Order: sequence, then C-alpha cells, then structure tokens
Amino acid sequence: VQLVESGGGSVQPGGSLTLSCAASGFSFDHYAIGWFRQAPGKAREFLAAVRWSTGITWYEDSVKGRFTISRDIAKNTGRLQMNNLKPEDTAVYYCAIGPGGYSEYNYGRWGQGTQVTVSS
Repeated sequence: VQLVESGGGSVQPGGSLTLSCAASGFSFDHYAIGWFRQAPGKAREFLAAVRWSTGITWYEDSVKGRFTISRDIAKNTGRLQMNNLKPEDTAVYYCAIGPGGYSEYNYGRWGQGTQVTVSS
C-alpha cells in the first residue's frame, strides 16, 4: 500500500508542471488527497486537497488561480496542475491521504516526494 508520485522536474519561471499521485494497492474512495510542499529550511506547506468521493476541494490562498487539483477516477490518480510557476515554488512536493482539510496532521500516509525546481 503506497502512494507513488511523479511529474516533478525543472522548469523555467512562467512554466507549468503536472504532478500525479497514484495509489498502489488500495483505492482513494474513502480518502481525500492532499498536496503539500517543503522547501529547504522551511516548514511543510499545504497547497490543495480534494475529497475523492465528492470532489470537494480545499486550496491554500497563495496558490489559488495558479494550481488546480483534480482526480482521475478511471486511473485512480490524483493530479496537481501548476501554472505560472515561480522560483519560490521550488520545493519537494508530496501527496498524502486522509480525511481532508488544511492541516498536515489530517493526513496519515505520504508519498516519497518529487522535486520541483523553478529556475531560469
């Protein structure tokens, strides 16, 4: 039972990336998927979450309008579309599952993380 993240990489400012979070060995049916990031020397930061069964979403104010969370039910995969990326978006990005909401303490299982680097 694990979460497998993919889609990280290096991009220039203004570019876009889409991160994916796939479930291995279980279904997301009873969970929300949350996306977080952690930059060097900083605390882990909530970005967005979606409840799998209803599609209800939560967003951190700082990424509203630039980041979009979604779920691909057929592929049992959650996604985070990130547009207009900025150097300050550079961090390790994590997906996690739990009941939902803004707090990292609501999420009990985490992926391994994927690096996103925004640089010219």
